[in-house]
Amino acid sequence: MITAVDTSVLVDIFGADPKFGERSAETIRRCLSEGSLVACETVWAETATVFRQESAFLEAMRILEVDFSPMSRDAALRAAAAWRRFREQGGKRDRIASDFLIGAHALVQCDRLLTRDRGFYRGCFQRLKIIDPAA
Repeated sequence: MITAVDTSVLVDIFGADPKFGERSAETIRRCLSEGSLVACETVWAETATVFRQESAFLEAMRILEVDFSPMSRDAALRAAAAWRRFREQGGKRDRIASDFLIGAHALVQCDRLLTRDRGFYRGCFQRLKIIDPAA
């Protein structure tokens, strides 16, 4: 079982979020007991901004057992199609490409997505299995 992890969950843990930090950590442990945990380049880049030093970020991801999973061309094209549909259906401009890249990566290359943004991902990627640590 391959679980893609969204930035929000990693930031919960690395930022010691008082509301979601522990639940996110527990859910990551459960996902790891069921298989592997990966993050696409978008999540990798977004999460790295939490750290002052690249080496600290890499060590934290190693300890958490999150592997880097580059996006395939098919996933990138799926993201573009989903973003286009979203905008054509009147979707708000507050959603940016990274949201669609994360969802498409999880849909095409993984078995599920670990995120607290379940409403958005369920709406744009109906076939994507979502795990929400806040639920």
